[in-house]
This record gives sequence, structure tokens and C-alpha cells, in this order.
Amino acid sequence: MTPTAMHRSAGPPTEPPRLRALPDALPGDAELMARSVDDPAEFAPLFDRHAATVHRYLGRRVGELADDLLSEVFLVAFRRRAAYRPEHVEVRPWLLGIATNVVHGHRRTEQRRYRALARAAAEPERHGEDPGEAADRLDAQAMRGPLAAALAGLKPRDRDALLLLAWGQLGYEEIAAVLDVPVGTVRSRLHRARRQTRAALGDVSPFAPTSEEEDR
Repeated sequence: MTPTAMHRSAGPPTEPPRLRALPDALPGDAELMARSVDDPAEFAPLFDRHAATVHRYLGRRVGELADDLLSEVFLVAFRRRAAYRPEHVEVRPWLLGIATNVVHGHRRTEQRRYRALARAAAEPERHGEDPGEAADRLDAQAMRGPLAAALAGLKPRDRDALLLLAWGQLGYEEIAAVLDVPVGTVRSRLHRARRQTRAALGDVSPFAPTSEEEDR
């Protein structure tokens, strides 16, 4: 049998193998929020994704009370999930905005925390402590004490804007969205807060604007 005959007897070429579809990508935050309106179980992954970030933000502001307030933040978010609008702000900033409002109900706790940190920086060195560890501790206290005192002295609304920027890692527009104020108001609050903290720390501020912020 000739090669040509062999080719003809083989019949039509087989269809190319079908590729298996890859699993769908995990749904985004906005999609999960929308689904959770009808299926509350869809809200659970949002806690898994953002609880650590929210807890860290709360912890810096109210200390150990953050454990209790974290539950309150996500309970409020769950109850308000139908009102969430992704075109207004993303889920992470939205949750940090709720966390900021929850902190408002515990202003005294926050103030006491900052003042306690400020006082702790002035405590004398403990006897029997390793000299190297003592030096590290005192270096940390040198910044922590004045900074904590400066934060305690800020107006609450100025402190909110500053800490959402510095500790929440939000942009100006996101801060404006979660605080429901114009971006210009955010700029004014940040300017006042930075000026006060800079004065308290001897013209050295950990909240100085970045070059990107200055270009906005």
C-alpha cells in the first residue's frame, strides 16, 4: 500500500482535544457583597479577607479593646451590606470607615491609651535590664511618648483623617468617601494634624506627606 493510500484510509482527522475550563476566579469584594444580600453566607469571605487589617487599625487606636470592636465593625457592615455602593468606595476603605465610626463611641478609651503611652515613655529604666535592650526601649519611647501625646491633642475629626491615611493606608479620595466630606476638607484636616504633630515632635513628623501626595 502506497503512502497516499495509507493516508486516505485513515479517514478524516480527529477533532482537537477539548481543553478543560479553569476554575472561575474568586469573586471580588463587591461581588461578594452583592451576593450576600440574598445569601448571607457570602459575607463570610469578606471577614476572612479584611479582619486582620481592620483589627490592626483598631488595635493602634484602642489597644486590647480592638478584639471586641472588630466584631462590632463586621456586625454593622453585615447589617448595612444592602446599602453598600461599590462605585462610591471599595470594601476595605468602607470597613475602615465603619471602624472609625465605631471608635467614636470609645473616644475616652482612645484618649486614655495615648496618654498612657505618653506616660510610659517617661518611666525610669528597669533595674537588671540588659543595656542593649534598655537602649532600644528608650529609643522607641522617645518617639512613642511625644507622638502619643500629639495624637491625644488632635481634634477627633483631624485625628480620624490622619490615622486613616497613615494607619489605614487610604488615599485622599477614599478618606473623603468614608468620612462623607469633600476632598478639600480632608486636605485641610490633614494639614492641621500634621502641623500639630510636627510641632510636638520638634519638626520631625512620621506623617509628612509623600511626594505623590504633594503632586496631587
